[in-house]
Amino acid sequence: MNKQELENRLIDFAATIIIVASKFEKNYAGNHLAGQIIRSGTSPALNYGEAQSAESTKDFIHKMGICLKELRESFVCLKIIEKSNLISDLNNLSIAKTEANELISIFVSSIKTAKTNLK
Repeated sequence: MNKQELENRLIDFAATIIIVASKFEKNYAGNHLAGQIIRSGTSPALNYGEAQSAESTKDFIHKMGICLKELRESFVCLKIIEKSNLISDLNNLSIAKTEANELISIFVSSIKTAKTNLK
């Protein structure tokens, strides 16, 4: 997968998260988790853009690590949303969970490769 393809996946993931969050129940928990998941779910796409113009390999690894943390946060948040029945659109929720998990794997591998190349 090249840089542009990964960026496009991150953008698609962010859009899916926004769609999912827009369908939450309108109550305190729904509003709170909607804000949380929108922040963590859109952050990886934005931070990946920054990683592409990193000033060094260490800076690249750091920025990729931020993307990874946000993806992990999003994945856990999606599981909370699922367990608490805040959304009836289980199809998009499932798509978002699967994509978050796949993106986490990609970022773990990319960071590992960058750390190996740093040595």
